[in-house]
Amino acid sequence: MMKIEHVGYQVADPVATCKWYCEHLGFTVKRSGDDPARTHFLADSAGQMMIEIYCNPQISVPEYASMNPLTFHLAFSCVDIERRSEALLAAGATVAEPLKVTEAGDKLLMLRDPWGMAIQLCKRGKSMT
Repeated sequence: MMKIEHVGYQVADPVATCKWYCEHLGFTVKRSGDDPARTHFLADSAGQMMIEIYCNPQISVPEYASMNPLTFHLAFSCVDIERRSEALLAAGATVAEPLKVTEAGDKLLMLRDPWGMAIQLCKRGKSMT
């Protein structure tokens, strides 16, 4: 059996991105280094999933802000989307797509972090776990 360990993001400023994700999305740094890519591994608040934030000088940083957020996004389970989104917007996030409710009763809000990467807040009508 295999389990997802992490998803990696090539970003322009790993240190600033790491700080914002820890302060505003509840991540904790599991490992960081002084390597040229300034790699940081961040664990979510449940300790179940990690993201890797880095800037590998051998490749370019994707233009996340110009990508449709449905192409690639990081989704968070969220009990109170309205309150959480207000805090994220005050911290520099922007709305990518307005709040919508699906036929299954899921509430979904698509935001962008200050660097344009898509973040989705989800409240499922019926739990999937």
